[in-house]
Amino acid sequence: MAAPPPPADPAAPHPGAPIPPAPLPAPLTAAPLPAAPHRILHVFRAPVGGLFRHVVDLARLQAGAGHAVGLLCDATTGGERAERALADLAPSLSLGVMRVPMRRNPHPGDWLALRAVRDRAAALGVDVLHGHGAKGGAYARLATAPRGTIRAYTPHGGSYNYRPGTPLHRLYMAAEAMLARRTDVFLFESEYVAGRHRAFAGGPERVTRIVHNGISEAEFAPIVPAAERYDLLYVGELREAKGLPVLLEALARLRAEGRALRLLMVGSGPDADSLRATVDRLGLTRSVEIEPAQPIRPVLARGRILVVPSFAESLPYVVLEAAAAAQPLVATDVGGIPEIFGAAAGELVPARDAGALAGAVARVLDEAPDARDARVRALSDSVRQRFSMERMGADVLSGYAAAFRAVRGGARGVGRPETA
Repeated sequence: MAAPPPPADPAAPHPGAPIPPAPLPAPLTAAPLPAAPHRILHVFRAPVGGLFRHVVDLARLQAGAGHAVGLLCDATTGGERAERALADLAPSLSLGVMRVPMRRNPHPGDWLALRAVRDRAAALGVDVLHGHGAKGGAYARLATAPRGTIRAYTPHGGSYNYRPGTPLHRLYMAAEAMLARRTDVFLFESEYVAGRHRAFAGGPERVTRIVHNGISEAEFAPIVPAAERYDLLYVGELREAKGLPVLLEALARLRAEGRALRLLMVGSGPDADSLRATVDRLGLTRSVEIEPAQPIRPVLARGRILVVPSFAESLPYVVLEAAAAAQPLVATDVGGIPEIFGAAAGELVPARDAGALAGAVARVLDEAPDARDARVRALSDSVRQRFSMERMGADVLSGYAAAFRAVRGGARGVGRPETA
């Protein structure tokens, strides 16, 4: 069964009931009620990070448009922050929330989770099973579902980004190719991931949409800088695959040049201890602070430049959120990040290159304030035009509609992809 790459679960076990991300900054605009409301079950593993935010935003939009929505996710990850988010989302979930144990990697317990998806879909009478991420996508596409149900899949990077060329990546891609035969509509969150699917999984063509992550109008509101700010910020999972050892090396180089810079890292993850050891080894103990995960906008107010040094990404919300808020950004040229930067993609730096990263940070620090403000404002305006939350919701529903047309026309899994 397809599953995301090995890194460990980021939170301690938490049995039980509902949970989604932080409340949205502003209420979403409800679309007109549909002629035939769908009954939608979103299936995903961990209620954390960008994938979780995407599901929560989508659930609110779909409920606001008159559809019945439910969630099924892991019971052992997310902690109190996820529980608060799910509780906040509960009024929008007429089909409720079910949580069962799910492992990140293939495990015999997957059969119990698969059975839970099957039973929940049957009990709710769903007509859309929407899987998110490699594990959620596998459950949604393998589970038996009521007759007439379509199966949608949004990868969120997942196994497509895991060490291409290795035997394990080939195994994951073989599983994705097999699961493609049970997929009625692919809802790729970036052109990049859609290209990875074509290159590595291939398979019979399906209805396809590129549905970029969207953000709300409230996220474009100016951020009032804190009285005391760090020079650099990192917000995200504490994993080496996020490029954090390279960021720390770049910081050490900048400080060796006489720049007394400080870095705030906000997040949690499996490599926190090894990253602290790297901080000590590079002599950065007094220059780096690490804090637990928290809402991003107050964090952005505490720093001058957000750095995204990732080795691989899909379409990261942290870049969208920072760009929308006109926060100066230094990011690597990976995954769907160039799709966010658009005409400004030339500003991105190569991954795994501490010298290039240090140079990019230095250029932003030395940039004339007026020029820097104009540059980040132009990116914010571009993001506003291309990444709205309402468009995201409409494009997903458009994908569902195209899949239903294909199924009812007897063309399930046949013919050229229908791409928006």
